[in-house]
Amino acid sequence: MRKARILLLDAAPGELMARELDRLLGHGLEITLNLRRVTDRTGTRETWGDRVEFTDFDAFDEAALTAATVRGGEGYDALKSRAGVPLRARFLAAATDPALARPLRVIGRAGAGFDHVELPAAARHGVTVTHTPGSNAGAVAEFALAQLLALTRDLPAHNATAHRGVWRSPAAPAAQLSELTLGIVGLGRIGSALAGRAAALGMDVQGLSRQHRAGTPARPVRSLTALLTTSDVVSLHLPLTAETRGMIGRAELAAMRPGSILLNTARGGIVDEQALADALRDPGHPLAAAAVDTFAHEHAAFASPLSGLPNALLTPHVAGMTRSAMSTAALHCADHVAALLGGRPEGVPVVTA
Repeated sequence: MRKARILLLDAAPGELMARELDRLLGHGLEITLNLRRVTDRTGTRETWGDRVEFTDFDAFDEAALTAATVRGGEGYDALKSRAGVPLRARFLAAATDPALARPLRVIGRAGAGFDHVELPAAARHGVTVTHTPGSNAGAVAEFALAQLLALTRDLPAHNATAHRGVWRSPAAPAAQLSELTLGIVGLGRIGSALAGRAAALGMDVQGLSRQHRAGTPARPVRSLTALLTTSDVVSLHLPLTAETRGMIGRAELAAMRPGSILLNTARGGIVDEQALADALRDPGHPLAAAAVDTFAHEHAAFASPLSGLPNALLTPHVAGMTRSAMSTAALHCADHVAALLGGRPEGVPVVTA
């Protein structure tokens, strides 16, 4: 029986790549590694050249991705993505062409999000999509807490003025966490992890979720409006779906408590970035600041109306990038893909349209 073949669009970074490759090889998979995002390409070739094949292309360029996937009429049984490479209908049709020796059967995401895959098209072409929910819950919760602390204590502004040689004392004393209410939209693994950490630091925590997790310290609220109007800090922890896209727009931002802060480590499309930028530019708006880690356009296509605003703390989608989280995601993704290719779907998280 021939081995299944997998294309790694982006391997785990640094020393974690070795663990990921070893895990995949241990499952008996043939690996083609895309070197585009690998820092030490020469060393990687020298270390892994006798066990792994290599390619080098921009996976965010759909034409290049398609060409690399179907080159020579061979194809791949599986693809693995870490950075959320868009896998849309046209690509999926090409990658599952029956004329290929290995039509695509499985897509693995080393991470929780799956909005980069056009799920109806994947289902139409018989491609199973798996991911690693919960692998980065602690990492993202910690990052959201860091955003919260940075903005409630105005650390970016103090840092900027100190670097300019200016001694700037605050016009008014900051509130301690125990004086603030945190509103969490989405009490899944990440939202619940943040709720526990914030409550441990003395915050009053409330949350809005379709299902209230047992044991979470967040008090349930009845509606998004109720949460926005009664929270000093609002943190978003939802997947990007047709229902959540544009959930936070002009009306929702205007409903927030005066002096409030918005945190988004979920997905960019949940928040109307232009409306958020307009709110942050308006000194009379109730929203005082925002921390944003996810954007509607990312990587080489990154552009945001939030750029340059002093009360917007912007980071390049790094909330889940800790050694522990990325290692867990990479290894679990390898296990999930191998199980699905081997016809063992029991217990493997699968995403449906």
